[in-house]
Amino acid sequence: MAVKRVAFRVHGTVQGVSFRAFTQKKATEYGVTGWVKNTLDGKVEGEAQGEEEAVQKLLKAVDQGPRLAHVVKLEKQELSPKDGETGFEIRR
Repeated sequence: MAVKRVAFRVHGTVQGVSFRAFTQKKATEYGVTGWVKNTLDGKVEGEAQGEEEAVQKLLKAVDQGPRLAHVVKLEKQELSPKDGETGFEIRR
C-alpha cells in the first residue's frame, strides 16, 4: 500500500486540553508516524505519515479532537514521505 504524509494545522480551542497527547495516542493506535506541537498563535500543528487509510483515520480523529477541545478548522497539505521515522512524538 502507498505511504502518505500530510501536514496538518488545527484551529480552535486546541491548547490546554491534552490535544497533543490525544493525537499521539491515536497516531500510535493507527500505526502512524510523525509529530505534533503547539504553535505560538494558539493552534496545534504536525505531520503524519503512514498508509493512506491510517492517516485518514488519524485526521478524522484530529478533526474531532479530545473531549474538551473545540476544533473550528483543520488544514491539510500533502507532503513527500520521509524515511527513517519510527514513532509519533510530541514536540515542544
